[in-house]
Amino acid sequence: MRYVLGINSAYHESAACLLRDGVPVAFAEEERFNRRKHGKLARVDNPDELPRQAIQFCLRQGGISLAGVEAIGYSFNPPLRLRNVGLGGPAGSRDWGSGAGEELFQRRLRAIPGALAEMAGAQVSDRFHWIEHHLCHAASAFLVSPFDEAAVLAIDGIGEFGTAWLGHGQGVELRKLGELEYPHSLGFLWEKLAGFLGFGKYDACKVMGLAAYGDPKTFAPGLATLVSSDQEGGLRLAADTLRFRSDEFRPLESLLGPRRRPDEPLTGRHADIAAALQKATDKALLDLAGALRRRTASSRLCLAGGVALNCVSNRVLQESGLFEELYVQPAAHDAGTALGAAAWLWCRHSGGQRAFVLEHPYLGPGYSAAELIAALERRGLRYRRSSDAAVEAAAFIASGAVVGWFQGRMEVGPRALGNRSLLADARRPEMRAVLNEKVKHRESFQPFAPAVLAERAAEWFRIPGRSRASDFMLLACDVRPERAARIPAVVHADGTSRIQTVRAETNPLFHRLIAQFERRTGVPLVLNTSFNDSEPIVCSPEDALRTFGNTHIDALLLGDFVVEREDAS
Repeated sequence: MRYVLGINSAYHESAACLLRDGVPVAFAEEERFNRRKHGKLARVDNPDELPRQAIQFCLRQGGISLAGVEAIGYSFNPPLRLRNVGLGGPAGSRDWGSGAGEELFQRRLRAIPGALAEMAGAQVSDRFHWIEHHLCHAASAFLVSPFDEAAVLAIDGIGEFGTAWLGHGQGVELRKLGELEYPHSLGFLWEKLAGFLGFGKYDACKVMGLAAYGDPKTFAPGLATLVSSDQEGGLRLAADTLRFRSDEFRPLESLLGPRRRPDEPLTGRHADIAAALQKATDKALLDLAGALRRRTASSRLCLAGGVALNCVSNRVLQESGLFEELYVQPAAHDAGTALGAAAWLWCRHSGGQRAFVLEHPYLGPGYSAAELIAALERRGLRYRRSSDAAVEAAAFIASGAVVGWFQGRMEVGPRALGNRSLLADARRPEMRAVLNEKVKHRESFQPFAPAVLAERAAEWFRIPGRSRASDFMLLACDVRPERAARIPAVVHADGTSRIQTVRAETNPLFHRLIAQFERRTGVPLVLNTSFNDSEPIVCSPEDALRTFGNTHIDALLLGDFVVEREDAS
């Protein structure tokens, strides 16, 4: 077997990943192509809405057709879902948890092999595999990690019926030691409280940012009635109050006060609720991880699932001393199950060989100089070719400009990691407001992250333990007090930064840019945020030019080509 394709589309973060001889050829999320956040909404009637553009990109990158793929893994196992009917409180008559809704979900899932056969122009049933959702999460963390052995924790909203998977990885084997089941779901707790606080259900990152402004003690008793955990790895949630499968908030309001409507101002009470939620999550993850440590005796932990994107809880885990090393891959949310499905299949059918370690996220589309020029010409823009894009970008940033940085192959995952980024000078305290006003159009309380030279990071941040999570912007770290005043634009309200450590061996051009910025300023980091404006991160040169034209970015470096604001007007 040479080619393996992994697919996720059961809920959201639709994605595809192609392995050749066990090594990723391509891995991308559908949202980058169809320009719809999360690829699609999670509905009972659309699991068969496949990530067609992501699949086609992967196949083009591999130079093969779908008919040429020898194994296809889909990150869901339909029969395990049937236990959901009637559980977890009120449900809509044809929605999640209802008999009619779950029956429709099953029918649409069962249509997937046929839809793939249509794409392939050939039957695929003999090479199509349903793989349990949380097993795919676990595989996406352990089977691509640098560890031969590790404890593994996958935790999100829900898979088929499970909400978290606890296990042990050894070689190419993943052994399940325990599982949490619906409705005891940390991921759904965050979705519900995001809605309670006036955000969308996919806005956990906003709640995490808001938590730094609050006092967790104020609503700690209220959160304790909603979620409790113990050192044996148990987790219980108050399903009758939370009512995950309805838009009902009255029981929560009786506990936490009136919910916030999206158009209402944020207050200290909202920040206090967010802080209490973060603190309860930290404790729950510590309890789960502690139980895993005792059962596996492992000094290493692999994390996956949407909850693993919580960089504050990751820091708490890292600082706890439970584990010496932590690994979280950049697409830890549901998109990562496409990678996990492919990796699990490869290891099952290749004689038990692991072929790679996921050390960087740059597995999406890239574009030739000719394609970049063609996009610029179609827009009728004046542009010039830079003799050294890294040097020129560093000069722009040091002068106070906001720079669109579009380079190489796109990163996978929810964080922009230096190939589809907006870059700015972290030394300038006004830069947060400038970015929000010029480009991002988002709430002012959300933090901005620093991308820092990996070899200099410990001089500016207190980095707990050993972890590659910081390479993927998945670890919050304390800013060293003596350094904080020099980089105010990337210091959050709690004195932390969600850092990205940049290594010369995985992104030499971005590393060179930051090194050039340090040569000019003495500061080995730049502010790095995603290149987008209320949309998925830009993918193509056309996406970048459209966002550049619709915002007030000062300069765009599209590969080696430079467009400045006055040339775009």
